[in-house]
Amino acid sequence: MTQLLLDLKPDQIPTFDNFVAGINGELVNRLRTLADPGCFDMIYVWGTSGSGRSHLLNAAALAAEARRPAQVVAGSEAGADLPAAPGGLLVVDDVNELSAEAQIALFRSFNSARLVGLALLLSGPVPPLHLELREDLRTRIGQSLIYEVKPLSDEEKTDALRRHAQLRGMRLDDALLQYLMRHGRRDLPALMAVLDGLDRASLQQQRPATLPLLKEVMQLQTDNDNL
Repeated sequence: MTQLLLDLKPDQIPTFDNFVAGINGELVNRLRTLADPGCFDMIYVWGTSGSGRSHLLNAAALAAEARRPAQVVAGSEAGADLPAAPGGLLVVDDVNELSAEAQIALFRSFNSARLVGLALLLSGPVPPLHLELREDLRTRIGQSLIYEVKPLSDEEKTDALRRHAQLRGMRLDDALLQYLMRHGRRDLPALMAVLDGLDRASLQQQRPATLPLLKEVMQLQTDNDNL
């Protein structure tokens, strides 16, 4: 048997248009306003792993780039200086991973934001009250506009997977989607990654997208996750 392709990551650029909002429509609309150079909102978005919060942060930065400076910083990579351009948008993902020096830098960004016309978009896995950060920063985050990325229903996930398959030109039997929903991981990015892997494996091996091939791809994903 030909070796399956190992890359199971989605290859879409994160945008608002390819984010399945479900009941998160208000959040998406609020994040769209950050593209306005006159918007100086401070927003904190939280949700579990796979909820799509990182997708939303990158989509907000991409949408803003044409109108104002926008910079995305991963919490684990942030240092003592943050790229807070005057009039810009500073996006910090996973604030729970900020070092002590980066926490001070973000607190300073909060304090100077109004003076320099800076908008802040932050994310984390839990509500502000449960963030393990220095108290003054945690308090400032708690004073932001706070949104939870709420999970999609199984029906919404299935519809999203069906549309994703159609965009890739895949012909999928509903039974495959039902199997994936029953046995796959619960977060939508992981489910879409399996479909992407199924499509690539089907093309590489010149095999139709069948249940046996889907099982092989899902097993490969499990093996990769366990590495």
